[in-house]
Amino acid sequence: MKLRAFALMALTGFATLQPARAAQDAFQLPPYAHAYEPQTVDERGQWMEADERERQIRDSPLRIREGNLETYLRTVLCHEVGQDRCAGVRIYAMEVPMFNATMMANGAMEVWSGLLLRVRSEAELAAILGHEFAHFELRHRLNGFKNQRGTSDAMAWISVLGGISNTPVGSANLSLLGSVYRFGRDQESQADLLGLKYLANSGYPAGSASLVWQSLMAEEDASALGRKQKPKQKYTAGFFDSHPASFERAARLAQEAAKLPAGGDARAKEFQEAVAPYLPRFLTAQVKLNDFGGSEYILSNLSQRSGWTGDLLFARAELHRARATPRDLQLASQFYRDAKGAGYSNPDLDRNLGLSLLRNGQTEEGRAALSSYLTAYPDASDAKAINALLAN
Repeated sequence: MKLRAFALMALTGFATLQPARAAQDAFQLPPYAHAYEPQTVDERGQWMEADERERQIRDSPLRIREGNLETYLRTVLCHEVGQDRCAGVRIYAMEVPMFNATMMANGAMEVWSGLLLRVRSEAELAAILGHEFAHFELRHRLNGFKNQRGTSDAMAWISVLGGISNTPVGSANLSLLGSVYRFGRDQESQADLLGLKYLANSGYPAGSASLVWQSLMAEEDASALGRKQKPKQKYTAGFFDSHPASFERAARLAQEAAKLPAGGDARAKEFQEAVAPYLPRFLTAQVKLNDFGGSEYILSNLSQRSGWTGDLLFARAELHRARATPRDLQLASQFYRDAKGAGYSNPDLDRNLGLSLLRNGQTEEGRAALSSYLTAYPDASDAKAINALLAN
């Protein structure tokens, strides 16, 4: 892991030594087609599927409708790609605790809460949204569909002809199958480069895209270590990988960003303020993933912004309570107390503190915490179960 980090630092350091390219075409955006309509049968079919998918996410219970989160996300995208490009985009924020955003052929974009929990600034968020918009602008979904269909047809004909001529066809089919994955990696690289041009034109720091992938690699390492596994970061993509390797991607983005205008404020404070109202629910969903190492890494990252707040301490306590070794339960109890001292006031704190204490044999203090929970929340759905515990 140290070797990988050193190699990445060397590559990014080398990139910063490259002279900035003076030519305008280094960051000039391509012409954009306004109000594009599907032209072919394939495109019309894809748009029909996208329209149906958009109806599903629009009405989904996972959609985050409260507050102004979707408005904020649209503001960031429009600042990133320009008002003309984002004019027809609809953005849906979804409570899914995984790192992902995707844009459909009809101009609808969905952004998952796991992405918002992991990026650390508006610039990093913009880098991901811009990357997804680049896929849309370059018609990658349609091109990928055509490529896969053409390859499948070719493989079918090769199999038929091979059967007629009694000729082995395995190597030919394997080569064609590999071309599908290579095509996907090429599309990802194209979207990365166009996304960097969006960053250069928006004024966000051009290096933000590389920082996202560096952080994701560190989280993957932490997740593996938390499961007592060896980190398995790859330097290059494999034959059947649909995306470039994270290390390769981070290094290339850093090198290309060095050729573009550096940009200005990453607007970390503005991002934190926009996401703050949703942070408790995002953290709850993350803890439920049962990924101790990865979740601990995310919490530590968040604490570097504004210290260990009550929300972060409560989530950290929940993380340890879920793992539930005697030492974890002891740590969880302390983090619950720290969260209360930091101003966390949800009655669930006393309940979970009491349950942790009881499970670890600290009966008197545990019963006191559960009694406080019932006093503050007498009509709780689990009041009967808690009363039964206290009666024993």
